[in-house]
Amino acid sequence: MSFELVVLGAASATPTSNSYTTSQLLKMREHYFLIDCGEGTQKQLRRSRTKFSRINHIFISHLHGDHFFGLVGLLSSFHLLGRTTPLTIYGPPKLKEIVLTQFRAAGTFTSYPISFVVTQHKVPQVILETDSYTVNSFPLKHRIATTGFKFEEKPLKRGLNKQRADELGIPVCDYHWIKEGKDWTSDEGKVVPNAEITFDPPQPLSYAFASDTMYVPETAEYTNDVTLLYHESTFCEDKADRAKQTMHSTAKEAARVALDAGTSHLLIGHYSARYKDLDQFEKEAKEVFPHTLRARELHAYKVSEKGVQVKNLRERTHEE
Repeated sequence: MSFELVVLGAASATPTSNSYTTSQLLKMREHYFLIDCGEGTQKQLRRSRTKFSRINHIFISHLHGDHFFGLVGLLSSFHLLGRTTPLTIYGPPKLKEIVLTQFRAAGTFTSYPISFVVTQHKVPQVILETDSYTVNSFPLKHRIATTGFKFEEKPLKRGLNKQRADELGIPVCDYHWIKEGKDWTSDEGKVVPNAEITFDPPQPLSYAFASDTMYVPETAEYTNDVTLLYHESTFCEDKADRAKQTMHSTAKEAARVALDAGTSHLLIGHYSARYKDLDQFEKEAKEVFPHTLRARELHAYKVSEKGVQVKNLRERTHEE
């Protein structure tokens, strides 16, 4: 099993001629989740050749503009494209008021229903759960109410060893119980252990998104053992004082969170425009946590038990 994370924007504060502010697309268990929606997100979605109709859940970490100024435009485009599928938006308490005020002022309506789920910035919270995955929000420490998000796959059923099942003459009607982990008993009363007729399912994977935040040890607790952790790293060590003043993190602090959390891989982003050499972020983080990658816009990160594969989507879309 695997999931894929597409980085749409990785810059902080303001978009530039060659960078976009925070937004990511997570593809997990055939579901598409949009995480934050900075200005220009829908343009990046088009460049990544994403089908807009597959996005049914949008998660907004906080109400600083570089994390949600692209939302109303995207919602309007959904309407213009004829969307009818319901959409759920998760975010701070005032987000619904902001969105609906803009719609009312413009005399705009949507052809599809929108539901808003309010996130709590002081305590962890389960905000979405299905048979195949769970999404939690967790507190971050920033200048305004901010939450991170953790996406966790639920364990799959055990895989049937069809060859062994046929050898034993196991009827198809018993497959369901065997996949649930139960032993099988023949008509003669012989008990066949489940391990003999099944394979272990793949380990569930997980992804955590820690947007704007200063370094706090609690982040490691909330993201414990995730397969991939995204943690903001607005500054390098040369501007550590500035990071504290603005309640952001350095690359090394992000790496410390990953190390303490026992994550498998770390992805860093939200770079300050003060830096021209972004490789500096990755270099400093790797001094603390070697399994660090720098978030690159329009790159897809495919995560599995075997590690992380990176694909440049610009090559596919012929973008410069």
